[in-house]
Amino acid sequence: MDISGKIIQFLQVQSGQGKNGTWKKQEFILETGDNYPKKVCIAVWGDKIDMGSFKTGDLVDVSFDVESREYNGRWYTDVKAWKMVPKNGGGGSAPVPGNNSNFNTMPGTFESSSSGDDDLPF
Repeated sequence: MDISGKIIQFLQVQSGQGKNGTWKKQEFILETGDNYPKKVCIAVWGDKIDMGSFKTGDLVDVSFDVESREYNGRWYTDVKAWKMVPKNGGGGSAPVPGNNSNFNTMPGTFESSSSGDDDLPF
């Protein structure tokens, strides 16, 4: 699955020792650019993605898997990223839209090359 949005927060890196050795997990909060923005907590396990190359405010495309598991009669769901790329190759250099706007930009003004009174751009 894929999701696009703006990184709004990084959570603390978690690490520990398991039966397969040492593990490390970095979680971040992504806000979608829909008409009704949603916040999603996404985890990156191990060193699959270089999280040091991203910062708060970056627009990104994230490929992820959703997995649920049962433990002591309760179910837990993880959203695990396996690929993350800056959207439009811009990282945080592009202006970041406000919380209530979507991430689509409006087209600029059109100028007609003809000298007539026609308002149409074509």
